[in-house]
Parts: sequence; C-alpha cells; structure tokens
Amino acid sequence: MTNHKKTEKQDKVQHTVCMDCSSYSTYCYRCDDFVVNDTKLGLVQKVREHLQNLENSAFTSDRHRKRKLLENSSLNSKLLKVNGSTTALCATGLRNLGNTCFMNAILQSLSNIQQFCCYFKELPAVELRNGKTAGRRTYHTRSQGDNNVSLVEEFRKTLCALWQGSQTAFSPESLFYVVWKIMPNFRGYQQQDAHEFMRYLLDHLHLELQGGFNGVSRSVILQENSSLSASNKCCINGASTVVTAIFGGILQNEVNCLICGTESRKFDPFLDLSLDIPSQFRNKRTKNQENGPMCTLRDCLRSFTDLEELDETELYMCHKCKKKQKSTKKFWIQKLPKVLCLHLKRFHWTAYLRNKVDTYVEFPLRGLDMKCYLLEPENSGPESCLYDLAAVVVHHGSGVGSGHYTAYAAHEGRWFHFNDSTVTLTDEETVVKAKAYILFYVERQAKSGSDKL
Repeated sequence: MTNHKKTEKQDKVQHTVCMDCSSYSTYCYRCDDFVVNDTKLGLVQKVREHLQNLENSAFTSDRHRKRKLLENSSLNSKLLKVNGSTTALCATGLRNLGNTCFMNAILQSLSNIQQFCCYFKELPAVELRNGKTAGRRTYHTRSQGDNNVSLVEEFRKTLCALWQGSQTAFSPESLFYVVWKIMPNFRGYQQQDAHEFMRYLLDHLHLELQGGFNGVSRSVILQENSSLSASNKCCINGASTVVTAIFGGILQNEVNCLICGTESRKFDPFLDLSLDIPSQFRNKRTKNQENGPMCTLRDCLRSFTDLEELDETELYMCHKCKKKQKSTKKFWIQKLPKVLCLHLKRFHWTAYLRNKVDTYVEFPLRGLDMKCYLLEPENSGPESCLYDLAAVVVHHGSGVGSGHYTAYAAHEGRWFHFNDSTVTLTDEETVVKAKAYILFYVERQAKSGSDKL
C-alpha cells in the first residue's frame, strides 16, 4: 500500500469499495497501487509493527534456544565415562579452512608425540608485530607483503591451543598464512598430500631453528632439553635441531657392481621412510577379508630392505669399470630415530593418472621390532629396537587430489579420532582396521617386554 500526500495537481484515480470488509480505497494509476487515508494507514502500520515485533521475538528466542542447545551439546561432548566416573575430554579439534584436512591430520599427529610437542610448547613466545598492530589480531591475505613471520612461533601457538580443553575447535589460520608465505606449493584451497606437507613442515621447522629463535641460538635451546643428548642427534642440512634429534635416523645405501663386484657405501640421513606396498598385495582388501594373504607392515619393511637389482634406467656408474653397469642395491638402517615415521606409498603414477593403492596393511599397535633391519643389531639393546604406535594418518577416498584426511592418536593411554573440528574417543579395534597412510612409532623406553611384530 502506498500513502500519497495531497498535491495541487491530482492524478487520475478510481474509487473502489472492498466487497469483503466494505473499506473505502482509491486506486492510483500512476503508482499502480491502492491508496488509503492516513487514519487507516496508521492502523495498518501499527499492525505491521506488532507482527514484526512478534516475529523478531520468536526468532530471538529460537536463536537463544539453539545456542543453549549447542553449548550444552558441546559441553556434553567434552565429557566421557572412564571407569564409571565422568572426566573432561580435553582434546581440541582444528577447523577446516578449505580443504586443509591434510594439515589438520599432521598437526594432530605431531601434537601427540609428547617429546616433540613439549619442546615447542616450552619455547618462549615471540611478538612479531610492533607499533600500531601490536596486540591486535590481524587477518592476513596472500597479497600482504609482511615477511616478518615465524613458522616456529605459529606452530608453537597451535600446539599450545590443543589439549587445553578450553574450546571444542581451534582455527589454525595464522599458521596456514605462514605456510602460504614460506611454502608456495601449498597456496590455495585445493587438496594436498599430507605426507608432502609433513616433510615440508619438518624441513622448514628444522631450517628456522638452525637460524635461532627469538634471539636465542638453536644450540642453546636444544642444550636446555637434557633428554635430547648429542648422541641422539642426526644432522640433516647442517647443525642438528629438535627435528633431527627426534625424527632423524641414518640409512646405509649399499651398491654392488655385478660386473666387477665393486662395493659402494653411502650414508643418508632420513626423517621418515617411504615404503612400497608389494605388488602381489595391490588389490583392494579389508581387515576382515580372508581370501589371499594379508599384507603386513613387515612385508613393506622387508621389501624396502631386501636386495634389489637395479633396472636398465638406474644403471650404476662404477668407478672401477668407469662406465654404467648393472648392479644391486640394499638398504640397512645404521641408526634408528626416537620417532620412526613410516610412509606407505599409496599413490603411484600410471600413464596419465595418479592412482591410489587401497590395500589394507596390517600394523601393530605396540612392539614393532626393528632389530632385524639394523646394520649392526648386536650393538643395540634389548629394548632400543621396539616401537609403540603413537599416531596414524588415514586418507579416505580414491585420489591424492581429492578425498579426506583424518588421524588417530594415543593420548594418556586412550585413543582419539581427529576429524578436523570433531574429536571422538575410539578404541584399539577401530584403529587397527584403518588403512594407514602415515604411521608414527615412538621408541619404547626400557620397561616390560610386550608382544613383538
């Protein structure tokens, strides 16, 4: 309805009477609408305002009710029954910022490797911003030219936010911004490979720690942690850091010329081992399938360390023969790390596509024995080669550029499933059925012996 004020020049109108309520109105051809007098308009306006107030009141009430329900459900989700008593679930999820599940799964896994996590949480905080932006929360974009960023600091703050129990989910936006700044391969919001991200993350943490942190040299910080002694360090790209002290191991690469028998040995440091799934197991299998042999982690480790004859595309340059010759290659592990990270090669290239090997690989929760893969097993102690599972990263889906990543991790004797912002308590039976992509095993301390793989 339109209310027109009287003007000197009247428009052509038509008077009408409503057949239902007998109210009198005028139709204006200019406005193509009915016109009512001011008195009737005032009543209509009051009715409209009253209805609007009722609607707003109902909406506000409903919104408060939903918020209260969410808060209650959030609180209830943070409580669980353990031995008949209710305890708080202190785990915190990570919000997905747009296909960032690959990052969330790795961060949750690393946060449950206690020695590694505690080191970063105990580092001093760094104030990177000063002047007008000091103390403010800033939202960064790709176009910003701020180079004053610290991966170590944002990684530290993210780890500190997890396992506090003060919130159900934490948004790692500041860390993701730093990742964009220093790791161009991960810019954008497309799905990425979790293993590739883990390697980039550890490498850049290692490099930044080598350069010092918050005015304190890396060597001083590392020496303050007495548990990371010099004998446990493995130098990669220069001086040792906590990254190499915990994840660093050493491989011996042994190559033999099949023509003259010349032997060549080379020592290579590693942060993780990438294991092929043997071709005879590359069929889709689940934990419950009984037809055919089941692939185990031992099969993958044996395939990695077994003697291998190099094909024509990998001929070895023999210094004695002074030309490329056929040869054999074998890996030995000279030094085991404190945390053994095993990456199962589930993605491989065909002619045009990168396909996924969806084979189930059986793995142990505790007692993984690595002694038989050592170069000098006689020099190792009885417990130094046993590892217990700390975390598992799982890829759900068919391709590396699609699908979804989640993680399972053990914390204070309980297993949790981390699915972005959702964290749920789970059991060992569920964990062992997962089709693992990355496995994190922690060296067992000298305690009671358990079942071995």
